[in-house]
Amino acid sequence: MDELTLEGCPNLLVFPREWNDRQCDDVRENQIFSLHEKNKDIILTTGNIMGFVGVGETDLRISSRFAPGDKKNYFLHYMLGKVCGINVVNLDTQSDKEGLENFLPYLFPAFLRRALSHGIFKKYQHRRYNDANIRGPIDVTRHIRLNIPFAGKVAYSTREHSRDNAITQLIRHTIEHLRTNDIGRSALTSSPDTRADIQEIENYTPAYNRNDRQKIISANLRPVAHPYFTEYRPLQKLCLQILRREKISHGEDKDKIHGLLFDGAWLWEEYLNVVLKKWFDHPNNKTGKGGDYLFKTTDDKDEQEIYPDFITPADNNRPRIVADAKYKHLEQKDKEHGRDDYFQLITYMYRYQSTKGIFLFPICHDADFFRRNDVGLFKKELFIKGTAGKIFKLGLKIPEAGEKFQAFSKDMGEAEKRLQEEIGKRIS
Repeated sequence: MDELTLEGCPNLLVFPREWNDRQCDDVRENQIFSLHEKNKDIILTTGNIMGFVGVGETDLRISSRFAPGDKKNYFLHYMLGKVCGINVVNLDTQSDKEGLENFLPYLFPAFLRRALSHGIFKKYQHRRYNDANIRGPIDVTRHIRLNIPFAGKVAYSTREHSRDNAITQLIRHTIEHLRTNDIGRSALTSSPDTRADIQEIENYTPAYNRNDRQKIISANLRPVAHPYFTEYRPLQKLCLQILRREKISHGEDKDKIHGLLFDGAWLWEEYLNVVLKKWFDHPNNKTGKGGDYLFKTTDDKDEQEIYPDFITPADNNRPRIVADAKYKHLEQKDKEHGRDDYFQLITYMYRYQSTKGIFLFPICHDADFFRRNDVGLFKKELFIKGTAGKIFKLGLKIPEAGEKFQAFSKDMGEAEKRLQEEIGKRIS
């Protein structure tokens, strides 16, 4: 068996960023794909990841089961737009050649916000001056060339901490490039925070010059190594991929693996968080926020941290309800899921003294269930024997990716309304 892992591919961008830091439940040991030989056939297994991987001029597109064959990645576009807060309904996603450039702009606002949370990047810059306010070593050769006969000025150089440097210039060039296409413009105006971040970069890059782009790219081929500004490194990688279009193919990197990968299970969970945030809190195991504990020891210490995907806020008037997001074929009995999924949800229900648990999962439009039933939502109710507990399985029907993304978005909106109505019934 051959495996490709994230650790061996530094030129791969991954989303979410925490994928590198915390092991995903659905991507064991950060595995990208594995090759198995079975009955003399080579089988490539990718798990829940989606995206693009390339080496040199060779590209591999990893699609979800909702975009088989030559179908467009409309579901990926739609979820990214929802999660990143970008209005993608009216965007042009009809390009015959779908590649990295179609998806990289979605990530820019989040990467920029995360980097700027550490402050604007500062770096020592060598500056050369010729005036009467001497603030550094005199440059004798340049002084003789410029100031003979002497007219009151002195040529000198300084080493200054500057916010207008190769990194901030790279970000500025990326912003200006994104303004030239629909997805980029939508990403840059997606939220007040994004607009404020862009304004800050513009304020600190007065030396911006469109003609310096290649020079700025070359100055950023070495990754950021500052121990404080660590969040600028992934932003730097993203900017380079955007400005150099879909490939990293400069110098020694030309034969290295590059690309962009999304954790489909994580993206599905975050998409549901946007759709269902009216009812649920959303603990996040990948960032370590909002967790709880399963046990308390005899010396009153908490033990065994847990992160339910979704849980209703505490309310003394009603029991809490736990929901679990699964990027699996839960509509099919005994396929791609087992008792562990049920055991986990029942454990959470017992921990919170809940009588209701919910599985939330996506289903293809052509699934057998939808062929037999003229409905837009899969529903199944399971009663836990010997108790008052029950589990609801709710499957969101993912429309077919047709010719127009607008039609797909409209159908997704209708499916979301059905899901919201059903959730409202279960919680009331």
